[in-house]
Amino acid sequence: MWGNKGVILIILLLVAGSIGYYFYKSSQSTTIYEHKIAVVKEEGKFLLTIFLKHDQSKTLDEIQKKLAATGFYKNFPPEGVEIESWKVVMGIGQVITLRVPANKLRDVNVAIEKMAWGSFRTEFYPTYDFLPAYKSYRDTTISDSTNNIKE
Repeated sequence: MWGNKGVILIILLLVAGSIGYYFYKSSQSTTIYEHKIAVVKEEGKFLLTIFLKHDQSKTLDEIQKKLAATGFYKNFPPEGVEIESWKVVMGIGQVITLRVPANKLRDVNVAIEKMAWGSFRTEFYPTYDFLPAYKSYRDTTISDSTNNIKE
């Protein structure tokens, strides 16, 4: 009675059911992209990582004198910008992560140009904290409670 049309209809129903089931299951699982807290903590602010690479043609004393002359350590970062971290990476230089209101990006750039150039070569990278997303992802996908993360 149905012939080839019946077979095609059954195949289409099976395919549609499989696709529906796939989308249902994928909507039930947690993905790292759902963890928006890892990207944005405060509306209108972003993290900016700055690499201050040492000018190896200068001694440390020369670099420190230049930074003192420009007032770098007294005046950086600009008002309204928060320091998230400031690390020294041996062989590279200093790595600073700032929490920057969007309207202060130009101020950060000008401060670096006026006070750090001549002592450092600079690189800028928009950044976000992936650790909360990683922890959540790890906790939803791994049943082993051992980890190497400092809580």
